[in-house]
Amino acid sequence: MKIVIIPSGFKECLNAEEVASSMDTGIRRFDRNVETVVIPMIDGGEGFAETIINIKKGKLIYKKVTGPVGEQIMSHFGVYKEKGIKTAVIEMAAVAGLKLVPRSMRNPLETTTFGVGELITAALDENVDHIIIGCGDSGTSDGGAGMAQALGVQFLNQHHQLLDIRGGGDLSQVEHIDLSHLDQRVAKVNIDVACNWHNILCGEKGVARVFAPQKGATPEEVEILSDGLEHYASLIQEAMGVDVRVIPGSGASGGLGAGLLAFTNAVLHPRYDIIMQYIQLEDHIQGADLVLTAEGCLDGQTPNGKIPSEVSRIAKLAGVPVIAITGTIGEGASINYTSGIDAYISIIQKPTSLESAMEEAAIWIADSAEAAIRQIQIGYNIAQRKYKRDVI
Repeated sequence: MKIVIIPSGFKECLNAEEVASSMDTGIRRFDRNVETVVIPMIDGGEGFAETIINIKKGKLIYKKVTGPVGEQIMSHFGVYKEKGIKTAVIEMAAVAGLKLVPRSMRNPLETTTFGVGELITAALDENVDHIIIGCGDSGTSDGGAGMAQALGVQFLNQHHQLLDIRGGGDLSQVEHIDLSHLDQRVAKVNIDVACNWHNILCGEKGVARVFAPQKGATPEEVEILSDGLEHYASLIQEAMGVDVRVIPGSGASGGLGAGLLAFTNAVLHPRYDIIMQYIQLEDHIQGADLVLTAEGCLDGQTPNGKIPSEVSRIAKLAGVPVIAITGTIGEGASINYTSGIDAYISIIQKPTSLESAMEEAAIWIADSAEAAIRQIQIGYNIAQRKYKRDVI
């Protein structure tokens, strides 16, 4: 039996490599002779830069920058050179990710992407020709305004006084955008952004309403953020002539996609269009008997560009069944049955706190993977007995 293991990470708990290792452990507890192919999957979020740099044999550069709640943190970006082109790989999660926001401080009204702009500046200082930015797992909803400030964009109030945008809650105060101090190097470097193509900036399905509650926003704060991003988008349209409200990917990472589109020489891409240039899933899935994938929470949003959905899409083209292992099963999860996932299993084994579940996650993932393979073996044995009876 050949099993291909292609998980996402469990956000704030285990990265994709750790999840994959646990799944492989569970399978091998049942049968050490099973052929497994382990492919920890990235989606632009946590692990994006390190994974690509490892594949390209580049180097990680560590730098102290501004974290999402305004404190100085040590972050990183990667650099590799290929065919004479020097490329930087930036992962927004490594500088403004939700994991970096203490639970007691989770309020996207007050979290910033300023550090993303600082990493872009640091990459430009390395004289790169190309920048790839992974958008995912963000703890922000400032429309990329913090990033823009770090690059020199100035936001002014109605009295033309300089504002310091500290989070999405400040966007409603902006009345003018001054581009005269913008770092001109961003216009001379090709910037490709790997983002969730389904995320848009504004409207009923805008990023504030869909994702801000996951980042700690109350219903009232969601409306403040939504109104602020709408106002921000109108100012961008006035200053630059581009309407970023519903451009695919504009809502990625709390609207960072829109900020990159407006203030840099960036092109937004469906994240897997970029990621699949580095990870050839089709080659590994072809000829497999089973694909195991994983995600921290499987719910009605999973088909909208999440890793299990992309994995199952490719597996279905190859006629390979898919089982998803998940931390929690959320609202609307059954829709995944129609998008290519044949079965899903929660790792939760008993009533428990979130903290305890995170501590036990690696063990429970292994247990769930083993249970899945044992159930498949039962089905195989039943089919074999039925075949023998029918033949006789």
